[in-house]
Amino acid sequence: MLILVTGGAGFIGSQVVGALVEAGHEVRVLDLRFPEPPQFPPGVAFVRGDVRDRAVVEEALHTVDAVCHQAAMVGLGRDFDDAPAYVGCNDLATTVLLSAMARLQVNELVLAGSMVYYGEGRYDCAHHGTVRPGPRRVADLDAGRFEPVCPRCGDPLTPRLVPEDAPPDPRNVYAATKVAQEHLATAWARATGGRAVALRYHNVYGPGMPRDTPYAGVASLFRSALARGEPPRVFEDGGQRRDFIHVRDVAAANLTALGAVGAAIPDGTLRAYNVGSGSPHTVGEMATALSAACRGPEPVVTGEYRLGDVRHITASSSRLREELGWLPRVPFADGMREFAKAPLRGTGTAPG
Repeated sequence: MLILVTGGAGFIGSQVVGALVEAGHEVRVLDLRFPEPPQFPPGVAFVRGDVRDRAVVEEALHTVDAVCHQAAMVGLGRDFDDAPAYVGCNDLATTVLLSAMARLQVNELVLAGSMVYYGEGRYDCAHHGTVRPGPRRVADLDAGRFEPVCPRCGDPLTPRLVPEDAPPDPRNVYAATKVAQEHLATAWARATGGRAVALRYHNVYGPGMPRDTPYAGVASLFRSALARGEPPRVFEDGGQRRDFIHVRDVAAANLTALGAVGAAIPDGTLRAYNVGSGSPHTVGEMATALSAACRGPEPVVTGEYRLGDVRHITASSSRLREELGWLPRVPFADGMREFAKAPLRGTGTAPG
């Protein structure tokens, strides 16, 4: 197959490109940036351009069998002034890509989704079963009350794993654009008879993460601080639950999904899959593991918060394991030891 990887010069995208080439696929990359030095395996074609540019996208799609759409502006960002850039890079670009795919009759898509689709994770109340906590209140966060409570009785909640059929609940601009991407891809599939897989990534980390940027994941921010000889600054009380998944496992999930999209996914549909390690850890645990692996200063728990953050979000990846046979291969401890010594790349807002 000839596969177009948008954002293929980025953090996740470049790993996807390598996995596809190793599996014997032909690969073409569409990205605004050409990495220096070049990081593509031999034989990978490169088209430099913006996914919002219709002419460039149609050029990149010529004779393509499937698209792996990794290009995106990621992370929570600085403030709401970033909203137009997020919508342009994520939703407008996806619309341009999908419309070009429809014109050129490219019918298979793997979309880089995100666990931010769910907002706060799944919670159970001892009295009221599964409940959805409301938006976090500034007064509670200022007082150090970080844990959500039952919206009906106010009792503490127990965080659980989130299945793919949970309703969307985007809690920041980035999350809203990722939900919109899935809706756009679903509309494209229905209109064209195409087939799509949305891979909802959890907290991806690994070699090649962008450094020193507010748009990167928390693992990159901690790693950048340690590289400067500074302690990682852990927001809230460090008890936020996340699922840290190694970038090679994410690349393998993309390879698996591309193999399934033409065979296991019915025409005219989108199928979503969570992509996580299955072993949740707190942000504080991750900071401690990374500091130890770097032999750097211990983390500092600051009590600070970002209103757009969620407290706990960990999802079940059993659907991806059971339906497509994917399994994560990199244990948390091994991944953190590797990440502690791995090179980071320059700053950027669209690491793929």
